[in-house]
Amino acid sequence: MMPSPSFVRRRIVQVPLGVLACAVIAACGGGNDSPYRLKADRQPFPLVEATVSQFHAAMRNGDVSCRDVVQGYLDRIAAYDAEPSAAYPSSPALRSVITVNAAAALARADELDQQFFTGGAMVGPMHCVPVLAKDNFDTADMKTTAGSLALANNQPPDDAYVVRKVREAGGVILGKANLDEFAFGFTGSSSVGGKTRNAYIADNSAGGSSSGTGTAVAASLAMIGLGTDTGGSVRVPSAVEGLYGLRPTLRLVSQDGIVPLAHGQDTAGPLCRAVQDCALMLDAMAGYDSASGSGQRIAKAWDAPLVSNAEGYAQITMRPASYTAALQAGGLRGARIGVVRGMFPARTTANAAFLDTLEAALATMRAAGATVEEVDIADRTTVLTSYASLSAYEFRDDLTAYLQSWSSAADGHLRSTEAVAEALAALEPTRVANFRTYVVNGTNKEANPIYQNNLKPRDAFVIPRVQAALDNRDFATGVARGAAYDVLVYPVLQGFNAASVNSGSNNRLSAFTGFPAMAFPAGFVKASASAASVEPVSFEMIGRAFAEPTLFRLAYGWQSVAGPRVPSPLAPERARRS
Repeated sequence: MMPSPSFVRRRIVQVPLGVLACAVIAACGGGNDSPYRLKADRQPFPLVEATVSQFHAAMRNGDVSCRDVVQGYLDRIAAYDAEPSAAYPSSPALRSVITVNAAAALARADELDQQFFTGGAMVGPMHCVPVLAKDNFDTADMKTTAGSLALANNQPPDDAYVVRKVREAGGVILGKANLDEFAFGFTGSSSVGGKTRNAYIADNSAGGSSSGTGTAVAASLAMIGLGTDTGGSVRVPSAVEGLYGLRPTLRLVSQDGIVPLAHGQDTAGPLCRAVQDCALMLDAMAGYDSASGSGQRIAKAWDAPLVSNAEGYAQITMRPASYTAALQAGGLRGARIGVVRGMFPARTTANAAFLDTLEAALATMRAAGATVEEVDIADRTTVLTSYASLSAYEFRDDLTAYLQSWSSAADGHLRSTEAVAEALAALEPTRVANFRTYVVNGTNKEANPIYQNNLKPRDAFVIPRVQAALDNRDFATGVARGAAYDVLVYPVLQGFNAASVNSGSNNRLSAFTGFPAMAFPAGFVKASASAASVEPVSFEMIGRAFAEPTLFRLAYGWQSVAGPRVPSPLAPERARRS
């Protein structure tokens, strides 16, 4: 019998701050081999907008334990994410989290505290960083539902490669975040988790498909989030939640153990409140994976062979020792930024403040030492609108391959896309028609001219034109127009967010080229004089293949001059027991 949505959703164990941490660290004092001592009279560590570096500094000072922080985030999820209850009557019911594994997270927190306060060492750069992973990442200790009742029994035997790497770096997976069911769109709704609410204006769209991750990180329900992006699913929720959200270069991050949408476009990516935390997360996520499902090919072409070893992967990806090395407070100084004006919306009365915010951000970039020039992409309309996402065609076969990648003897999970469609007819009749469209489109896709046109022909048309714009060359003649650009910049959305999100076709540029792109907040502003709250306005920047260090350098430079983020008004700091 499949568990009901209410059973799948969270059950939180409340533990007074620090009680069990003190039990495993004698007298809250640390061991003989550790230079660190946990203060018995410490005050609650502030979690709203907290960064990894702030948390680790407080740990070294004895002001907070791993358990303190993990329990604090669990308490915030209970207070702000679930429907209002007697315990939390004013909860905004963000619905950003599908399930929480409180017992495992707290047990891991105690292990990490034991190591740090007795041995004096962190296990890695993400020591005890609480992370929420979108519920399409496999986790050996939690079911992976992709938001669908049809996958409610789906219990993979091991972690996705990315999840495993995050844990090895010291990260603590708090639970699984809500999403657009099967990552199909930008509505932020699933049958298991309901419809995610926006962390700034509750009735506004939370974007998608990594909607739960975006809202949870913006509301400080976790320190960092894991999402996936096929055609905008990291960048759009980052934009509407005022986050930094990176879609890495296709092939940099392994796809193994992630419920697929389209292997030719899928990638995992971090969502963060601070650029430096995204750099830490990418350090953990990236790396060579020998699994056949990694998607790490020697070239972007769908039929290119997989990279055969770690040395080949390193040569192709040019992966640095750490992406944090690219972080420079003066990172905008000397940068060259090409602004793609054709990807901005036409000015209207309704979007004037939106466009003014973008223009003010560009002016700040110039003041910080960047050269900001207007540029266009040859045949831009064709590049953005005449091709299609691969998701409608690759999903059928990719999902079946995923479901058959482990035995169903233990969990009884469904084994094919057609079996899922049959289950949806009974469990989710309002969603099955859309699902079946993907099944039909993916059947015999090799004979489908639309699909075939969106493989090598799309690459051959789109990539050289975007590359020419980055190189500041006339595409037709190859003649240089000036010095090359580090990145191209354009808005993620086509105006203020509302009940539904409008990203136009801008989100396709990175997905179609495979180049890395990062959403970043240009500012926070009211959509109108009568608006009750501010909302984020966001840019996206795209760079060359494997130019993540450039994106981090410019984003950190921007963060250094742009001022602080505006915290979510719906999830303020809580008074916690000590």
